[in-house]
Amino acid sequence: MSNIKESNFWINLLQKIIKIILKNLGVSSRPPTHHQHVVPHPEGWAVKGEGNERYTGVYEYQKQAIKRAKEIAQNYGSDVIIHRKDGTIRDRMSYGD
Repeated sequence: MSNIKESNFWINLLQKIIKIILKNLGVSSRPPTHHQHVVPHPEGWAVKGEGNERYTGVYEYQKQAIKRAKEIAQNYGSDVIIHRKDGTIRDRMSYGD
């Protein structure tokens, strides 16, 4: 059990409080990833980088979107997450270490 009189106790407590506040504000404490999602789009299928608001590209067919997402993921050593039309995850491919 930590001793309340030690400075490390207060530093650790403050760090935990800051993390909770940031999480509640929607700020991620995880390092950013370059995972690529293949998602349904009104014009077909789209590639969207994880955490990005904009699409990287929109394609008529899912196969085209998957091909582009793989190219990007291979460059970054990240993952491709393929979604079904209903938004659920269908498949995941990893190009990282």
